[in-house]
Amino acid sequence: MAPPISDAVVVDVLRRVDRASTPLLHRLGRPPQLPPAERAAWWAERASRVAAGVSAAPRFAGKLADLLPLQNTVGSAVQAVVVLGVANEHGVTDPAARVALLARVLLNRDLTTERVEPLLQRAKGTYAEEALGAREQRRGLRGNARTVWRLARLLGRIDDSLDERPKGKLRHRALANLPVVGVLGGYAAEREGLRRSAARADADLSGTPLPR
Repeated sequence: MAPPISDAVVVDVLRRVDRASTPLLHRLGRPPQLPPAERAAWWAERASRVAAGVSAAPRFAGKLADLLPLQNTVGSAVQAVVVLGVANEHGVTDPAARVALLARVLLNRDLTTERVEPLLQRAKGTYAEEALGAREQRRGLRGNARTVWRLARLLGRIDDSLDERPKGKLRHRALANLPVVGVLGGYAAEREGLRRSAARADADLSGTPLPR
């Protein structure tokens, strides 16, 4: 059995997810006139249209996709974008606070900003080149789908922790186990997971109980 993933590794991966998501968050930028009460839901809906299809695509393989590090990592990458978009709506710009929020919502890991801060200071760049590619390569990458896949490669380093991420309805996840038509269940499950991610992040930052 593999040893538990340490907080230091989780923080190192999630801080890179935060940084790599920045261009995509700007590209998805919501309408400025949208009422504040509707903004968290907007991020879930916008991410659904742009990237939920990408996160559900591995379900063309049906249950075989569960044997590959695709469904959790790609789905988690899209959810990370939603969580960070909601963080922006709440004016959360501190890297430690953003990483802590990602850990709580996506990994159900009870990390506080105070716990994350010293781990950020110690991070040395363990995964940058291997997971993201050389710097010159990164400059040439374009498009939302490529960004999602780049985030998924990062999150693959903590794949064992991603089972805690918000999930869709049980009936959709059951359908997702079937070959070919599983993509429909996968899409519906990922879309619901995005809504739950947005709701959890919004509740966390608002100081209200997380929805179950």
